[in-house]
Amino acid sequence: MKRTISKMLAAGFAATLLTLPASRIAAQITIVPQPQEVKLQTGKASVSANPKVYLDKKAKITASYLSAQFKEAGITPVMVNSAAQADIAISMGKASGHKEGYKLEVSDKKKPAITATADDRSGAVYAIESIRQMLKNEGGKFTANVCTITDWPEFGWRAYMLDESRHFHGMAMVKRMVNEMVRLKMNTFHWHLVDDPGWRIEIKGYPKLTSEGSLSDFSHHFQGAEKWKEAYPDRERSYYTQAEIKEIVNYCAERGIRVIPEIEVPGHCYAATHVYPELLAKGDNDTDPAIYDVVAPEFKKFIETTLTQVVKLFPSKIVHIGGDEANYSRWSKNERIKKFMKDHGLETYPDMQLYTINSLQKFLDKKGVKLIGWNEITGDNVHGEANHGENSALTLEKGTLVQFWDGSTDLAKKAIKKGFNLVNSNRLYTYLDYGYPTISLDHAYSFNPYFDDLTPEQNAKILGLGCQMWGEWTPTDARVYFQTFPRLAAYAECGWTKVENKNYADFVRRMSPIEKIWQGKGYFTGQPSYSMGTPEAAK
Repeated sequence: MKRTISKMLAAGFAATLLTLPASRIAAQITIVPQPQEVKLQTGKASVSANPKVYLDKKAKITASYLSAQFKEAGITPVMVNSAAQADIAISMGKASGHKEGYKLEVSDKKKPAITATADDRSGAVYAIESIRQMLKNEGGKFTANVCTITDWPEFGWRAYMLDESRHFHGMAMVKRMVNEMVRLKMNTFHWHLVDDPGWRIEIKGYPKLTSEGSLSDFSHHFQGAEKWKEAYPDRERSYYTQAEIKEIVNYCAERGIRVIPEIEVPGHCYAATHVYPELLAKGDNDTDPAIYDVVAPEFKKFIETTLTQVVKLFPSKIVHIGGDEANYSRWSKNERIKKFMKDHGLETYPDMQLYTINSLQKFLDKKGVKLIGWNEITGDNVHGEANHGENSALTLEKGTLVQFWDGSTDLAKKAIKKGFNLVNSNRLYTYLDYGYPTISLDHAYSFNPYFDDLTPEQNAKILGLGCQMWGEWTPTDARVYFQTFPRLAAYAECGWTKVENKNYADFVRRMSPIEKIWQGKGYFTGQPSYSMGTPEAAK
């Protein structure tokens, strides 16, 4: 939304000061996502390629991390012990007044040339990202336009989801994706670790989940160990040990990113039921999709053991339980399930699912952990399927988080009006597995997590957004990059920047330096770009 310049400061100031949304600032400020407030002055500040940098110990950011972030920009910082000595100072204090916020002051007349103040540790991490985007190499010196930036996120949930059940990619690739998340100030890594094609996380007490359940993916569905070795002869394993999970969680935490694991219940569970058939709801047709026998004591022990270990591995205090696309065919042919439903007054199969989800929510709540699931967990008939039914005897437990992905947006608004907090991941805007003709670059940028016809109080229940990289058609790292970049940046800005401060043409301009970095890393292999055009037709 365009705005006019608010006013000129009183005569007598040495510089003209403009207070603008960044959508109106010309080619001086190049930060993605767009900051909330920018006050631009005339002049440039400069620092050497070896600037003296002060880093407040209270930020709990290591000098090695800061150095690694600046190294990509061609800067090798020299750490000093006080802000007075520094060319760049990063301190903790009152800045934006918001979580994850920071303030940058760039001056050509005083030292430090760049002063960052952060409201919290995440704000300091993001200040570093803005600084390294601002600084431009001009003949060996690094310059930034004189300005004051006050910045904070519009939403506290800015997520990227990677599906590693359908195709496994491994730690090095995950870290590369996390590096780009922090560049774009995204703070939630949603990790889809289990599904029908494969199980990717070590669970002690259930060794076959990984020794056998990991030897499969969407391209090679449980063809046996020998065929699996032929498909991936150089791969050590196709799952993460608990030690590796901890390493990735710590790597993310250093970058201000929490990790939310997804453990699917009750459907999307073939990898588990294939190796532990006692978990499968028995029916009279083995071709029916897998679904857990949620009333079996074996399932209760399994899921509580799994979730107990998951909670210890992931300190985010949120576990995604899936809950989507459950096919109830096996339940409808299972006498034990039907008897349980009758005994407990459960009238429909969505009631049975809700009973299960609510039980898990209570289990996690006792551990101080919140449960989130795809919007089928509300009990609504999301896909309008005949004979599917809806919940009638039960309602979703209060405090459960809902992630909207499919169905009418009225279902999302219905959940909000019932008091549930919601993450908006409308698949028509946020599914990265969809091709570029379906979700174009500008369509991705146009996503607004808010709903126009809700009150401000109701929209406040929207925690943020997620963009999802489902893995059916991404057998290689290169294909993940093709689908993810550059649309990831659009979702980052949708999550960070107020909608009235967004401007597509300016976003395209600001994307140029980042897309050149991604091109240098090999992430562009023919997909459209915001600033470089389309090298060839996107597939």
